[in-house]
Amino acid sequence: MLSLLLFAGALHVDLSELKTYRLQIGALALLGTVLSTLAVGYGVWLTLPLVGLQLPLLYCLLFGALISPTDPIAVMGILKSAGAPKDLELVIAGESLFNDGVGVVVFSLLLGMLVSGATPSLAHTAELLILEAGGGIVFGLVLGHVTFLLLRSIDNYQVEVLLTLAAVTGGYALARRLHLSGPLAMVVVGLVVGNHGRAKAMSDTTRRYVDMFWELLDEILNAVLFVLIGMEVLLVSFSAGIFVGAAVAMLVTLLARTLTVGLPVRALHRFFKLPTSSWKLITWGGLRGGISVALALSIPAGPERSVVLSLTYCVVVFSILVQGLTVGRVARSIVTETRSSGDSKD
Repeated sequence: MLSLLLFAGALHVDLSELKTYRLQIGALALLGTVLSTLAVGYGVWLTLPLVGLQLPLLYCLLFGALISPTDPIAVMGILKSAGAPKDLELVIAGESLFNDGVGVVVFSLLLGMLVSGATPSLAHTAELLILEAGGGIVFGLVLGHVTFLLLRSIDNYQVEVLLTLAAVTGGYALARRLHLSGPLAMVVVGLVVGNHGRAKAMSDTTRRYVDMFWELLDEILNAVLFVLIGMEVLLVSFSAGIFVGAAVAMLVTLLARTLTVGLPVRALHRFFKLPTSSWKLITWGGLRGGISVALALSIPAGPERSVVLSLTYCVVVFSILVQGLTVGRVARSIVTETRSSGDSKD
């Protein structure tokens, strides 16, 4: 499901617009996600015992890694309807897209440590990250170009839709077999097909059907993920302690988002080339969704998994119901402030 969700998200990102903010997006997606993982992990590890919940540090870091990636799909429609600045939309979408890949790489590394029981050295960890992430990006570029050549060689929308599906499912399986980052590879393939492929390898008919197919598949997979976690919740015993712990996790997650993303955007707003008040929307608009749910479901069975799953469920529901329903108001307030100041970049 991760491969399909990430490809669908990357398919509609315009690289020509994204290039202007590549450094800003790279800093937020890479440094922001890693720092958020550490902040949430250690924050939860230190605060949960205060409410009577015990969770090993490695599981807390796993929770930090799976909850740090944000979901661009949920917030983009709200930003458009609120008339948010275009540059802010691009940064939020780009950061959400790439922090998914970074978060999954970090999560996979921590999960490998959990399963093997061994703690790799710092040098070995850095080597794994470089090989997985860098190799995944290179693999995605190669696979994206091959897919582009195949799409350009025919003009049949049924076959071309199936080619994109085959590239994602087959490419993700091959990347895992080669011990490369499948999620980052799928993001890159989506960017190549969505930009180069859409412009030079697809007819108008094919483009329309490819868009409709992946939009529908994205909606279906997100629905299935929430059904799965709903079924899992039936097996998880919620208690007063879990709900209190979930409230603590929500506060820690929001605080970590503010410290690792919001404050840097506010302090370095000239570097990020965004309105001064945009840090509020970037912080509050960091909604969690299907990626977090899918990662939580992949943790090996055990009592710790149940706690992580419960915390994830509560944070995601809070994110969608509370943040999702109010982020439009935050976006409109930023639009008002930007217009009254008369300078969207100051």
